[in-house]
Formats: sequence, C-alpha cells, structure tokens
Amino acid sequence: LAAIVGGKPLPRTEVVKQLWVYIKANKLQDAINKRLINADAKLKEVFGKAQVTMFEMAGLIGKHLK
Repeated sequence: LAAIVGGKPLPRTEVVKQLWVYIKANKLQDAINKRLINADAKLKEVFGKAQVTMFEMAGLIGKHLK
C-alpha cells in the first residue's frame, strides 16, 4: 500500500482518496462496470486478487492500516 499512497501515516479517508487518484490515473476502473477495479501488479499485492468492487476495496485496505 505504501508503494501507492506513500510511507507517511494517513487517515483512512486520505488513503482511499489517494487510491482513487492512482486508479483513475492508471485507468484501472473497468470500462463496462465502473464499480469494478482491475488491479495492476501493485494493487494485486494489496487486494490479493485481480478484480474487486469499490465496496470490497474499503474492506481489503483495512487489513493494511493500523
């Protein structure tokens, strides 16, 4: 997760915001169903799978936050 949002401690809301900036910059949102996120190599390490929904994403990043 630090490879995407940086190494500094951030509140959960800011982490989600930074993830969306990364997702949109790298065009990782599914073209047909905008609620799906297609993970690249960095996101696959965070999510543990190739595609997640927006709602799943929130739960999956929780494991990486203190």
